[in-house]
Amino acid sequence: MKWIVGLGNPGMQYASTRHNIGFMAVDRLAERHQIQVRDSKCKALVGEGRVGTEKIVLIKPMTYMNLSGEAVRAYMDYYKADPADLIVLYDDMDTELGKVRLRYQGSSGGHNGIKSLIQHLGTQTFNRVRMGISRPQPGREIVDYVLSPFAKAERDKLEEAIDKTCDAVEFALTHPFDQTMAKFNG
Repeated sequence: MKWIVGLGNPGMQYASTRHNIGFMAVDRLAERHQIQVRDSKCKALVGEGRVGTEKIVLIKPMTYMNLSGEAVRAYMDYYKADPADLIVLYDDMDTELGKVRLRYQGSSGGHNGIKSLIQHLGTQTFNRVRMGISRPQPGREIVDYVLSPFAKAERDKLEEAIDKTCDAVEFALTHPFDQTMAKFNG
């Protein structure tokens, strides 16, 4: 079983913000595979289903971004899940909008959701898909930027990033993550 975690913030006021691109990708995966992500378990909304023969669980932590690790840890403890079966989807300012970058280990890179995951999982080794949101213009506050919605002119690139992320996750279900990285980081 694979555990696909999208990072974001709960609430309609955050639904279309840059920080919620991980939630958007989980929603797209749910849509593609007719999975309902609405059960409330372990401080998260979850949905279980199959992609081909692989059983997956889609997880959207409801703890707010900075405490994402609490929900993921609770869920993984309850189900005795292995971090090796985890794929985390989240926003990344150092990646251009429309692009994705895959990694299987490393620091938080200043991302508070990833920092929380590392702290609660006790490891920096877990599969990740960093979804590009680009950097704000000079002088703009980072918090305001990540909590702002995407502009209409950015919609095509946003959709491209979400689709690439879903394609990468689907590929990773039947291929080693290093092979997935080679295919999608290119």
